Amino acid sequence: MSEDALVNTGAVEWPSPDSAYFAVRRMQTKLHRWAGDDISRRFGDLFNLVYDPAFLMHAWERVSTNKGARTAGIDKATVALIESRVGVAAFLGQIRDSLKSGEFAPVEVRQVMIPKTNGKLRRLGIPTIADRVVQASLKAVLEPIFEADFKPCSYGFRPNRRAHDAIAEIHYLGTRGYPWVLEADIAACFDEISQTALMDRLQVRIKDKRVCALVKAFLKSGIFTELGDREETPTGTPQGGILSPLLANIALSALDDHYTQQWHEQMDTDDQRRKRTRSGQGNWRLIRYSDDFVLVVSGDRHHAEELREQVTAVLAPLGLRLAPEKTRTVHIDEGFDFLGFHIRRMRKRGTNKHYVYTTPSKKAIQKVKDKVKAKTYRSTRHQDLETLIRSLNRSLRGWANYFRYGVSKAVFSAVDYHAWGRLMRWIRAKYAGRHRLGMAQLRRRFCDKGWRFAHNGVAFTGAASVPVTRYRYRGSKIPTPWTPQPATTTTS
Repeated sequence: MSEDALVNTGAVEWPSPDSAYFAVRRMQTKLHRWAGDDISRRFGDLFNLVYDPAFLMHAWERVSTNKGARTAGIDKATVALIESRVGVAAFLGQIRDSLKSGEFAPVEVRQVMIPKTNGKLRRLGIPTIADRVVQASLKAVLEPIFEADFKPCSYGFRPNRRAHDAIAEIHYLGTRGYPWVLEADIAACFDEISQTALMDRLQVRIKDKRVCALVKAFLKSGIFTELGDREETPTGTPQGGILSPLLANIALSALDDHYTQQWHEQMDTDDQRRKRTRSGQGNWRLIRYSDDFVLVVSGDRHHAEELREQVTAVLAPLGLRLAPEKTRTVHIDEGFDFLGFHIRRMRKRGTNKHYVYTTPSKKAIQKVKDKVKAKTYRSTRHQDLETLIRSLNRSLRGWANYFRYGVSKAVFSAVDYHAWGRLMRWIRAKYAGRHRLGMAQLRRRFCDKGWRFAHNGVAFTGAASVPVTRYRYRGSKIPTPWTPQPATTTTS
């Protein structure tokens, strides 16, 4: 039986979520292996997988368990509404039938405006539940194929990879002679990606015309604005959709391919890099997380600044441009912010040795302080103290879990000190009664150990309860979920 014939699974019954997961994983492993074994292979006969019951059930599990399950698209249908009125099997059956018959057509996404930390607004599109399920199924088919092609320098929205891997690589290279940094950001990336360029890169691997048509239909589905107007989407990917990050990575992999090829051809060995240095040339590496990326440079400032034009030339065919206000050249001794961290090389106190340190950025610290302020504002005094403490603990612990891989202990303590002060004022205002609540009385009534707030068995633990640890640099050998695990041998 040929490999393409294996893709046509022919499943007809709705599997349980667990059996669907394992069936999808087995098929993804095959797709990933075939893509890795033949880098020139173009995949056909994939559309059957998109409407395969196992893939649709797996997609439904992802959509229904996501925190956006309670958010409706323009049809006002939520997951709970579908489960109570239609039923999961009937709902997925309708999707499957429309896909098989070729009648499925995505509808406009509901647009909402989300405030950004800089005071501006960001557009977010909310697809219908049906469109989300189809996008999730389509992503499950396409992702293992393109993961075989994606380069190690890309970390954003990829399985088994995270922001800390990108930070770890910058830290690794910063300590090994790459002091200059071109810090770059793509302007309105998800809104301005050329759909023609994106489809061209998709079709390098996908020859199934129905899959390509489905992807294009999602790109062209349009936007339903808050004012009730319909807008066309001649450029960009559907923001808010499950498929959008993968499509953006497919387009932006042009940047990864350019600098990976450049590295292998000109800078791959120590001899090549030394020769370039002797001749006055620089060496550089790309680290990208979605549309945020840096180029770390071994050389002089002008080597980093010259890369700006090179990046601009690579992005232009994709319909993209750099954001001038967020693109700059900086020395690592000055420090720069990336993915919420501040990265800077400094002298270690008491020594003459210099090390690269990563700490939470000022913007990240202010953001969590603002969240604490909102939770302890006067309008929240109607809630119980233990409810507020639980909410603060949850927010601070989640924030600290992200930043625990760095020199963050002092920052955690400072954030907790801020939260303690806000909580103290909240308690004194809520429980003041006729007379002002003194600090001695506050401690006696609302603290258990020293000055730690606690009420009805719930204690304030804050960010400092999260231990700070080191994140190990994993290099370029991060496995995908479908990479075969090496066999382990046992000794008697």
